[in-house]
Amino acid sequence: MALGIPELLSILDLEQLEENLFRGRSPQVGWQRVFGGQVIGQALVAATRTVVADRPPHSLHGYFLLPGDPAIPIIYEVERIRDGKSFTTRRVKAIQHGHAIFTLSASYQTPEEGLTHQMPMPDVPMPEDLPDDDELKKTILPSLPEGIRRYYERERPIELRPVSFDRRVKPGQTRDPVFNVWIKTTNPLPDDPAIHQSVLAYASDMTLLDTSLVAHGRSVLDGSIVAASLDHALWFHRPFRADEWLLYAQDSPFSGGGRGLSRGLIFTRTGELVASVAQEGLIRVRRPKA
Repeated sequence: MALGIPELLSILDLEQLEENLFRGRSPQVGWQRVFGGQVIGQALVAATRTVVADRPPHSLHGYFLLPGDPAIPIIYEVERIRDGKSFTTRRVKAIQHGHAIFTLSASYQTPEEGLTHQMPMPDVPMPEDLPDDDELKKTILPSLPEGIRRYYERERPIELRPVSFDRRVKPGQTRDPVFNVWIKTTNPLPDDPAIHQSVLAYASDMTLLDTSLVAHGRSVLDGSIVAASLDHALWFHRPFRADEWLLYAQDSPFSGGGRGLSRGLIFTRTGELVASVAQEGLIRVRRPKA
């Protein structure tokens, strides 16, 4: 079930089949469906391959249409919508079994100066003041429910250090719908900014959907919820490195109708806001079988 940095970089390194046509694979780790962050990251890679190097992405908007099949490759078809003086627009369609499983629109901008402001970073402990993986496995994991424990025991390319484990240790208690977690890759990445952007796109889908369940004392990992990402939006504000600690400050302003809306602000450890995220997901209570 391992998925480390070499494997992550490998699945983000798409094969070019033809102009505007790329092929990506999924890790063979026993997942029943393709992880949504993988499709977001791969689609962003496909779009970026068709854009000049000095024009980085500033936003992406995606819709999940069908579950991805990890057993077969995913074809990414890029449509060059616009190449302007300052902005470039691309549309990407991810295809499996002859059907679109995901669509992405991405916009790129030539860097320029402008008015600047940002929201402040929440006052939370620094990552080195929180349990690392070794301490987590010794002190906290044994008290967690089995499904959640298995999730944190798996090798992942992204290290997670939640600011608080209260909701994991005491499931079922309702809380304010807020979830803060420090994230970074487990190993250094190449210096190419496009790699760091794609890796952050991958990581941005890891915990966001679960934030909409905090207020209900539930989790996508406890088996009582049918959960799936429906859409995903990501805005890049400043350069960053995904192999250095980033605070993913998440909240959920609303849930209802079987759906939950979650938002996230991503900060460097010095408090610079580098990206913003929003996602709506399916959070349907699983009904007992007759």
